[in-house]
Amino acid sequence: MTVLDSPIPRFHLAVPVDDLDVARHFYGTVLGLPQGRSAESWADWNLHGHQFGTHLAPGRSSRVHNPVDGQTMFLLDPAGNALEFKAFANDSQVFATGGNG
Repeated sequence: MTVLDSPIPRFHLAVPVDDLDVARHFYGTVLGLPQGRSAESWADWNLHGHQFGTHLAPGRSSRVHNPVDGQTMFLLDPAGNALEFKAFANDSQVFATGGNG
């Protein structure tokens, strides 16, 4: 069974980072998460069947659309972290690799 066949609904969690290269090293090399799509200001990771996103904090005001985006909601937690909740529009692209967007 692949993660795309799983009966467990996937979630998307995004966190702001201040250095995307450092985040790539930590999440990809140290934690061993496979990287999915990425752009200049963000990278997605396969977190055991769920989509974990790292977004460059200085570019928070610019919104980048990708083919997985469905309905999205942002909330601030008590510490001021932006939390992104998303329903996927194109489930087959959740862990796609190659190409931006």
